[in-house]
Amino acid sequence: MTDLTPSISFEFFPPKDDVGEDVLWQTLTDLAPYAPDFVSVTYGAGGSTQQRTLRIASEVIARMGAPTYGHLTLVGSTETELIKVLDEYQRIGLHGVLALRGDPVGGPTAEWTATPGGYTYAHELVELIASRTQMDISVAAFPDVHPASNGNFVQDIQVLLRKEQAGATSAITQFVFDSGRFEALSEALEVHGSQLKLYPGIMPVTSYPQIVRMLELSGGYMPKATRLRFARYQNDEASLRALGIEIAVQICEDVVALGATGVHFYTLNKSAETLEVLKNVSFLDTHRP
Repeated sequence: MTDLTPSISFEFFPPKDDVGEDVLWQTLTDLAPYAPDFVSVTYGAGGSTQQRTLRIASEVIARMGAPTYGHLTLVGSTETELIKVLDEYQRIGLHGVLALRGDPVGGPTAEWTATPGGYTYAHELVELIASRTQMDISVAAFPDVHPASNGNFVQDIQVLLRKEQAGATSAITQFVFDSGRFEALSEALEVHGSQLKLYPGIMPVTSYPQIVRMLELSGGYMPKATRLRFARYQNDEASLRALGIEIAVQICEDVVALGATGVHFYTLNKSAETLEVLKNVSFLDTHRP
């Protein structure tokens, strides 16, 4: 375990309307006192939110001042289109890129069909970014095994190492509900001499149907006992929210004890639950509230 204070980072997505933007700006105001080490802004498949991503990312940089990463996926994009986005990312001053293959139109387990003139693998996108920019490169990691790898954990590790070899310096995981699986991922990388900074994804649960659906779509894993605890309160919003915060705090404590570089919050553009978790973890240094 490192003696350094674990980092804190947040993910946001481009809102669809002015009301959503107002919520996002309030969320940034609420979270800013925690001085995030970086933030990330998502990007729709095929550039479906490209202009909003660019505008929102620019505003996030201005309002929060934290190093900001823009997501970028291969879905529906040619190499030329990817280069255009990278040029825009550099123009607005993004610190880095979260390079993702992205999900096929039919979902994570659907067969992948490359866009003509585009790429098939995330490591190819990493190579492109590294060859054309000086931006930092982060990638995705899957403690619960990628839904398209048919449970092949060894294959997933090799894919992640290939992305590191191509130029990635960090990896953000899918949301973690089993710290043992994060430990297995971390140890597997260590065995191979990986230097990737590993950030476990944290999502405080506030809706039972929502988390069940997210787990189905992502191939994520939640221990049966944890799922049953959430199911018990699926019609009791306050109790479910309290349980979601309790479990998120425990996962944060666990992964930090296991040596995680930091924790990365999937905020869903809301601040309340993330703030509750941050107020209850034990590892924050004195410059944070």
